[in-house]
Amino acid sequence: MIAYVNGVVDIISEDNVVLDVGGIGYNIKISASTAEKLPGAGKQVKLYTYTSVREDAIQLFGFLSRNDLDIFKKCISVSGIGPKGALAILSVLDADSLRFAILTGDAKAISKAPGIGAKTAERLILELKGKVRAEDTQIGQEIGGSESEGVMDNVQKREAVEALVSLGYGRTEAVKAVNAVEGIEEMDSGAALKAALKKMF
Repeated sequence: MIAYVNGVVDIISEDNVVLDVGGIGYNIKISASTAEKLPGAGKQVKLYTYTSVREDAIQLFGFLSRNDLDIFKKCISVSGIGPKGALAILSVLDADSLRFAILTGDAKAISKAPGIGAKTAERLILELKGKVRAEDTQIGQEIGGSESEGVMDNVQKREAVEALVSLGYGRTEAVKAVNAVEGIEEMDSGAALKAALKKMF
């Protein structure tokens, strides 16, 4: 209905922004991560939008990129997940991390979102696994390929990820931490794990 809204930021809260467009204030629902990335009041911003029409309300949901909007639409196509639930998921995982969590079956990472239980996270993975691709994510491009082909391109990375997962961390956050360590290829397993653990905090 409305593809995007381009206006001046008036008020920002954790889950809502008011954009002034030609003297009209648009209330737009946003994720917590989007709220953090928005420029301050008085700054121009463009939000790609999804219009939710229900019997009792018409709401706009806004995203800083088409990538975020695309994964949001995929999430709300899953039974049991509405716009509020999808925003909650995108508040704890960015679009790339969510796609990677789906591809690797990391229900633990998804269920960290408020109101999203383990069963709902598993259903989301089941329904969307065939609709997302690793090559669409920055993380997937960094580590290359699918799990069956070896998620990590070297032994140190692979062992560090497995060690973090065994310590209770989600696979998605473990992969991000390991990939953030510079020179990990030259480290032994213990040093690689210690360096990756520092990236978890």
